[in-house]
Amino acid sequence: MIIHVVSSGETLWQISNRYAVSMSSIVQINDLQNPNQLVVGQALVIPKPGTTHIVKYGETLWSIAQKYGVSISAIVQSSNLTNPNLLYPGTTLYIPAITHIVQPGEALWQIANRYGTTVQAIINENQITNPNLIYPGLQLAIPRTKPAIEVNAYTYQPSAGAVQTLNEIGHLLTYFSPFAYLIAEDGTLNPVKNDEEMVKASLSKNVVPMMSVTNFTSTQAGSNVAHTILATPEIRDKVLTNILQVMDSKGYKGVNIDFENVLPADREVYNQFLQLAVDRLHPKGYFVSTALAPKVGATQAGLLYEAHDYEAHGRIADFVVLMTYEWGYRLGPPQAISPINEMKRVVEYALSVMPADKIFLGFQIYARDWKIPHVKGQEAETFSPQEALRRAVKYGAAIQYDATTQSPFFRYVDEKGQGHEVWFEDARSAQAKFNMVKDYNLRGISYWALGYPYPENWALLRDNFSIKKLM
Repeated sequence: MIIHVVSSGETLWQISNRYAVSMSSIVQINDLQNPNQLVVGQALVIPKPGTTHIVKYGETLWSIAQKYGVSISAIVQSSNLTNPNLLYPGTTLYIPAITHIVQPGEALWQIANRYGTTVQAIINENQITNPNLIYPGLQLAIPRTKPAIEVNAYTYQPSAGAVQTLNEIGHLLTYFSPFAYLIAEDGTLNPVKNDEEMVKASLSKNVVPMMSVTNFTSTQAGSNVAHTILATPEIRDKVLTNILQVMDSKGYKGVNIDFENVLPADREVYNQFLQLAVDRLHPKGYFVSTALAPKVGATQAGLLYEAHDYEAHGRIADFVVLMTYEWGYRLGPPQAISPINEMKRVVEYALSVMPADKIFLGFQIYARDWKIPHVKGQEAETFSPQEALRRAVKYGAAIQYDATTQSPFFRYVDEKGQGHEVWFEDARSAQAKFNMVKDYNLRGISYWALGYPYPENWALLRDNFSIKKLM
């Protein structure tokens, strides 16, 4: 697929003509609410075989052509390069699909074998409705090999909404994590309401239900709860017994332990608790994962970070979820929520102490709207990327894109004269995160959190990766 950024005065009709795809297909894949109202700077996913490539330092057209298996001239033509000798880092190139002209007597299975792909992949890439009706001379786009990753998604949606979301995108998930079972100081668990229906829907989509347990709420930091549990052997055992009881009775296949704001002094007992969890759960066939605050070094100070021992978690747990989001905090000043430059620092530190195949990159899929100038303690409004686009349309705001953080944003003034600054996610920022997963060969992606419409993300996720199914 190709990502197109809307220019001033550009219409959907012009864009569809440029890429030779129907307007309806662009409307559908981006879920455009009003196709006649595009916003300058809006990133659209174009459902056309091919992909985009951001030029990196040291790359040449020859090396890029070799990487994608196409000719230099094809890239020059597709990207409308006026001077192929001037290739700057950061330039977006359009890489055309590999094409094959069907020869007399050829079958799809033969073509698939030739290119090392599958019949179904060719059918999907070319939207073939009847595989038996291919004919000599037909031009087929050959899908490139995609890296296989695992995908997790947390949700705090009500049961009915979570089930609906699973029905819509369950084919793109490996794990599904209702958030969360809250652990009390005495080791009892406050359950997720009606999670039985969520687990049932998850299993019906061959998605692994992962139990999420935590010590904190939006109003309580949870430090004292964590200390009481971790420092008391009887309560630690009770917590694990209760986790096992829930998993056995409801069908969860593993657990994600999300202890946050753990006191620095409790770092070692937290590690011990994780080892106890593995020792209790592994013999029963369950996996253990953890959620880690976004650290950039072993000695990083702060209540959120100090007790999270990356080396120990990477060694003990089956995998970890890096919570690489919330730089743009709802109570802080406006900024990118998941800035790619900061995410890279976290990933590179994690890779220094644990293997890549244990790391899930955290990806938030919501937008935030801050009033400006920002007043300390004033809370930003949180909503979906789709709502962000709606507001840009409503207030006639041009979308800008910050190259450092790889994040879109815009500003507007509302009916009361109040200024606003909105940071959100679009096709470009999603692709930047997917590129990072590929560049570092990470195990997968973990979304926080379902319930925020973001169609471009799911289209690009499907285009970039083959999603592993473990059931």
